[in-house]
Amino acid sequence: MIYLKIFWAFFVPGILGYGGGPASIPLIKNEVVDRYGWLSVHEFSKVMALGNSLPGPIATKIAGYIGYEQAGVLGAAVGVFATAAPSLILMLALLGLLMKFKESPKVKGMTIVVRPVIAVLFGIMTYDFLFSSYESVGIWQTLFIGVASFFLMEKWKVHPAYVIAGALVYGGVFLGG
Repeated sequence: MIYLKIFWAFFVPGILGYGGGPASIPLIKNEVVDRYGWLSVHEFSKVMALGNSLPGPIATKIAGYIGYEQAGVLGAAVGVFATAAPSLILMLALLGLLMKFKESPKVKGMTIVVRPVIAVLFGIMTYDFLFSSYESVGIWQTLFIGVASFFLMEKWKVHPAYVIAGALVYGGVFLGG
């Protein structure tokens, strides 16, 4: 029964919390503090502070922690799944709808129009990252990391995860304060 309670405590805020994790936090608080009494307001604020200090979506971190506290590892898995389930269900439904009408001229036209928009958004994001890097570490460090990353991934086919890890090490050793 506890697994069902954990599921509903995080599934309902996932459905109603339009806007992502921060929008669903008051709904999660209502479920875990007011409805089920698993945490006090003070404890919930500590869990939220811990969740904010870690990378990644806050709602899943809160769900994982509270699920673990209530029912161990399986409770954490249920909580995290319940947080992601509304988006997963909606994406599967939309993908099914898109696949059903993939031969439609309107759907084909939509995908033709969306591709350049995505390319422009990636270009803007790249420019923003480049400018931010230039401001924080300077042009020479930015160029070095960019060129080295390009050659490692494109010429020598090094997996991007290793390039990112190498850039983190480089930054920690040579650019760390």
